[in-house]
Amino acid sequence: MKKITIILSILLFSFTTKAQNPLEVGQMQFNAGLGFSDVGVPVYFGLDYGIHEDISVGGELSFRRYRQKVLGSRFNHNIVGISGNANYHFNRILEIPSEFDFYAGLNIGFFVWNSPENFRGDQSSELGLGVQVGGRYYFNEKVGINLEFGGGNAVSGGKIGISIKL
Repeated sequence: MKKITIILSILLFSFTTKAQNPLEVGQMQFNAGLGFSDVGVPVYFGLDYGIHEDISVGGELSFRRYRQKVLGSRFNHNIVGISGNANYHFNRILEIPSEFDFYAGLNIGFFVWNSPENFRGDQSSELGLGVQVGGRYYFNEKVGINLEFGGGNAVSGGKIGISIKL
């Protein structure tokens, strides 16, 4: 995973040609994939919408299920998250080619923990605030892969997936 991050960073900063915006004003993009977590494997999907040549806003739904063993008993937990995000895309100011997208931003969301009735732990539903930094590589004008690191929502740690411009 560390190698992928290093390679992506080198590629993002090694090009100096005139850039185009990865997500145009008024354009939508669908994202889906898997997250990184210390418990369970989150699944997510969401939409981004271009509101400015360098800024997008979006929403995301996520789901994570994991099993916990406490004093010899096993408990299944589910976490459902709904969050919103805003990202600044650095392509124009860093002159990154349009097949790449490098961004950073903030997210806010609410996630609902669902645990068995007989579980006496401290998991509860709560508000999540966080930051993210990520990148995408587009294979063509519509489809790409994404890698993002950050936290504050039900997909804490990061995520990897696909992006499809609509």
